[in-house]
Amino acid sequence: MLPVVTLKSRRAQPFFNRHPWVFAGAIARTKDDPIAGAEVRVHDHEGRFIARGLFNPQSNIRVRLYSWDEHEALDQTFWSARLDEAIALRKTLFPKWTAESACRLVYSEADGLSGLVVERYGDWLVVQFTSLALSQRQEMFVRLLTEKLQPRGIQLRTEKGIRELEGLEQTDGLLSGDPPPRPMFIEENGLRFGVDLTEGQKTGYYLDQRDNRAAAARYMAGHRVLDMFCYGGGFGLAALKLGGAKFVQGVDVSASAITLAEGNAELNSLADHCRFEKAKAFDELERLVAAEEKFDTVILDPPKLARHRGGLNKALRGYHSLNRLAVDLIPPGGILVTCSCSGLVGRPEFEGMLADVATKSNRRIRILESRSAAADHPTSVHCFETDYLKCYICRVD
Repeated sequence: MLPVVTLKSRRAQPFFNRHPWVFAGAIARTKDDPIAGAEVRVHDHEGRFIARGLFNPQSNIRVRLYSWDEHEALDQTFWSARLDEAIALRKTLFPKWTAESACRLVYSEADGLSGLVVERYGDWLVVQFTSLALSQRQEMFVRLLTEKLQPRGIQLRTEKGIRELEGLEQTDGLLSGDPPPRPMFIEENGLRFGVDLTEGQKTGYYLDQRDNRAAAARYMAGHRVLDMFCYGGGFGLAALKLGGAKFVQGVDVSASAITLAEGNAELNSLADHCRFEKAKAFDELERLVAAEEKFDTVILDPPKLARHRGGLNKALRGYHSLNRLAVDLIPPGGILVTCSCSGLVGRPEFEGMLADVATKSNRRIRILESRSAAADHPTSVHCFETDYLKCYICRVD
C-alpha cells in the first residue's frame, strides 16, 4: 500500500483539476512517512483519491502529480509511455530531422513529466532534472531515451538554483555515449549557430525564441538595431538576415557570449553589419541614453528576473527600468521587442508594467504581436506556469 498524503480542507480543487504541484502549505498530514522520491497517493480531507505522485520532503513542491488513475503505477511502463507521447509530438513538428536540427523534446509539466526537460541537438540529447524524484530515476530515463532515439550522447545540465530548491545532488557532465562537439552547429530559420551544450547558457541555446526571432525580424527592414542580452546573437542576426536590418549592436555581460555571437556573425557572413560588446545591460542603456543615441529597434531579452514569489515586485521594477531606458532610445515609429522568461510574472503584470512605462515616458506604446514560446514548448491547460515566455513586439510613437 502506498503512503498517503492528505490535503487540508478546501485545498483539493486545483488537484482534482489536474494541477501537478502540491505545495507544502496545502498538506494536512502524511501517513507512513514517505521517503524522498517515494510514490504516494494524494487524498482530499475526506479521504477521496485524487492522484498519484512523487514525494519530496525537501521541496516546497512537496508532491508532483503524474497520474489521476488510481490503478496506474508510476513505473517504467508509465514513464516510457509519457516519453513516447512527447517524442511523437515533436516528430509531427519536425518531420525532417537533420544533423543541424534542434528542438525541445520533453517539456516537464506540459508533457506530463514534471521535473524533466530534454532537448535534442542533432544526434545529441541534453537532459535537465528539476525534480529530486525524477533525478533519482536518472538511469532509467537515460536507458529509455537511448532505446527510443539512439543518440550519440546524452549530456546532463542543471538549472541555476534548482539544486537548493529540490535538494539535488548531481554533477553536470556526460551521462552516456560521446561528448558533444564544442561548438556544435544548428540551423534556425536559414541561419547557422554554434552552440555549446557543455557550458553554454541554459542547455546551450534558447530554442524557445525560435519563432519570435523570425517574427520580430519582419519589422526591422533598414533598421539600426540594439540587441540587449544578445547571447549568441539570435535576435540580431535574424534581424539582419531575415528582416533586412541595416546594422545591429549586440550587448551581453558574458565574454563567452560575445565570442559566440561574433563567431555566429562570421558563420553567416554578417560580421560587417554588426558589433558585439561586453557590458552590463543597465549601465550600457544608461550610457546610450546619456549620449542621446537612437536605435530604430531595441530588443530586450533578459534572463529570468523572478525565481520566487518574494522577488516578484523587484523583478517588475527591473523590467520597468529596462523598458523605460529602451523607450528613450527609440525614435517615434520605432520598434520595441521586449521579453520575459519569468514564469512568475504573468501577462497582466507585464502589460501593466508596459502601460506605466508609456505613461511615465509620455510615449504611445502599441502591442503589434503578443507571443509565447515555440510549439515544441507547449502550454498545459492544467498548469499555466508552463506559459512562462512572453514576447511583445511593440510600436513606440
